[in-house]
Amino acid sequence: MSGTDFNDLMWFRIVAEERSFTNAAARIGVAQSTLSHTIKRLETNLGLRLLNRTTRNVATTPAGERLLATVAPRLDEIEDEVAALLALREKPSGSIRLTLSDHAFQTVVWPKLKPFLHHHPDISIEFSLDSGFRNIVEDGFDAGVRLGESVERDMIAARIGPDWRMVAVASPAYLASRKSPEHPRDLLDHDCINMRHETRGGLYAWEFEKEGQEVNVRVDGQLTFNNSYAMMDAVLNGLGVAFVPNSLADPHVESGDLRLLLDDWSPYFDGYFLYYPTRRQNLPVFKLVLDALRHRLP
Repeated sequence: MSGTDFNDLMWFRIVAEERSFTNAAARIGVAQSTLSHTIKRLETNLGLRLLNRTTRNVATTPAGERLLATVAPRLDEIEDEVAALLALREKPSGSIRLTLSDHAFQTVVWPKLKPFLHHHPDISIEFSLDSGFRNIVEDGFDAGVRLGESVERDMIAARIGPDWRMVAVASPAYLASRKSPEHPRDLLDHDCINMRHETRGGLYAWEFEKEGQEVNVRVDGQLTFNNSYAMMDAVLNGLGVAFVPNSLADPHVESGDLRLLLDDWSPYFDGYFLYYPTRRQNLPVFKLVLDALRHRLP
């Protein structure tokens, strides 16, 4: 077999695992046409059909299943040995792509990775900041950051931040001529600063809970944003009530610039987790970044 057959086998295994050329190409980081050509070349060299392709999915043939069962353990051994060798390097190098929200970036990820990057100048990290839910496999990311309740069950997840909550706040100037809400539905009588979902496109319904009672309120007001930091500027300028992460609001509440509303209706929930799809992330560079995000700087 030619010297390129190792790559061919690796890519065949990924297609078989993903059951999709689209997902496999995104995971590998190559064009779908390149991947398809590679698999056809492997089948031609072996003289066997390894995959059955339909418009909806891809499945291994009996020959493909047998090849996968034979080579997968050996490929795993090779990957592990290469990873162990790379771990011996004095200066780990490589690149990682992460998708996350601006709030996760500013409050959890960036404060931890700034000192990490000074220690590891040969490691590159690309951040894609948006509030929508991204398919990290299809979009070619190595990992993403989400709240614990939002991570899909088939993902590996590691906690990287503390629990937090959403809180309703307003400025003293705004509240000077208005009665503070005593129940979430009282917000319907207030000018509220809305948040629009990037993924679904609709306005976010403010979520409250107290003693097992859940109340979702669709508020109305003059302003709508898709960014919590812009909402903070608006609420500090007395333009309405905002529903924002407590990490953004707490310093202003402590200073007296904002007042906390409906405090007992705002419980804490799981904080941010780094999530990723497969064991291929057990690479030295990825593990270093994960350790940094979990407060274990080398």
